[in-house]
Amino acid sequence: MFHLLSTDGHARRGRFRCAHGGAVETPVFMNVGTQAAIKGGVSSLDLREVGCQIELSNTYHLHLRPGDERIRALGGLHRFMNWDGPILTDSGGFQVFSLAPLRKIREEGVQFASHIDGHRIFMGPEESMRIQSNLGSDVAMAFDECVENPAPYEYAKASCARTLRWLERCRAEHTRLNALAETINREQMLFGINQGATYPDLRVWHMERIAELDCDGYAIGGLAVGEPPEVMYDIIEAVEPHMPAGKPRYLMGVGTPVNILEAVRRGIDFFDCVMPSRNGRHGKLFTWDGTINILNEKYASDERPVSERCTCPLCRHYSRAYLRHLFKAEEVLALRLAVLHNLQFYNDLMRGIRDAIERQQYAQFYAESAERLARRI
Repeated sequence: MFHLLSTDGHARRGRFRCAHGGAVETPVFMNVGTQAAIKGGVSSLDLREVGCQIELSNTYHLHLRPGDERIRALGGLHRFMNWDGPILTDSGGFQVFSLAPLRKIREEGVQFASHIDGHRIFMGPEESMRIQSNLGSDVAMAFDECVENPAPYEYAKASCARTLRWLERCRAEHTRLNALAETINREQMLFGINQGATYPDLRVWHMERIAELDCDGYAIGGLAVGEPPEVMYDIIEAVEPHMPAGKPRYLMGVGTPVNILEAVRRGIDFFDCVMPSRNGRHGKLFTWDGTINILNEKYASDERPVSERCTCPLCRHYSRAYLRHLFKAEEVLALRLAVLHNLQFYNDLMRGIRDAIERQQYAQFYAESAERLARRI
């Protein structure tokens, strides 16, 4: 499933295989299609063109609309969205954080009020596993609680212990479902999620406990939700020595290009974030020289592509001036071209990271790239 090919310091170069698609080269960025689509008018066919290896969708949102039972009846999520590569599904645990005013947590699970129409939904570990099994994703994430940072120590400790108990229930139900003949993807994997807010002792305790359950991979959750980046890096450094070396390591919801560079050199393999598509839809484009706000007046007559180093459809065929015009004219094409560019940039960044680790030159790659990528042009 996962082979560690080489290391450079703590940076890891690996290869991941699952039921769909070929080998996934890591470190990898997973392109976020929350509701089985990338926001900005980007299709699953487009993902291949911009170098996507894994697509990520959300359990909670697809359960609400169109419904996981409907997707199952239509052949599963791969067939539904016409994507033959790997899919990872988030468990719905992040919605425990993001929909805080609409939910109530108890030991059995979480009671939600739908953000669409207010109807009541209950989701616990077993429900999350059944929904993800119906979707037929390649990687199912365990159901957890993502707490707000900073969180009171005693609350974070209790939440951490509950998330461990939830993982035990997830694992039992996931094993049961994979044994059923009618299950869409009986090779579906389960990743456990490390929690513990910003308390290193809780993080280490929790990681040691979930590692004992021998999941297929492990994620660090509950970061990039309000704490300073330096705190996030400190937590990764505290947790990483206790993560099984032979399993994939996933930092959930992260992040900026510099966040990714920092996390790779601390031993992380998988990333996801809505930032490339969200920023693209607002005219903010990533390049190797920093971030461009295409809405600025100085680009109104700029005939250059957004980036000379990029081979995305935008940079191959259109100018900065044209893209700016599309945004100002509120043409939907602006969103599509900008999102395609940002997704390709992130996938190109990951390719550069992998190449540097293979050459044992990651420290040099980091030193040459981090400051430039943090710039706002």
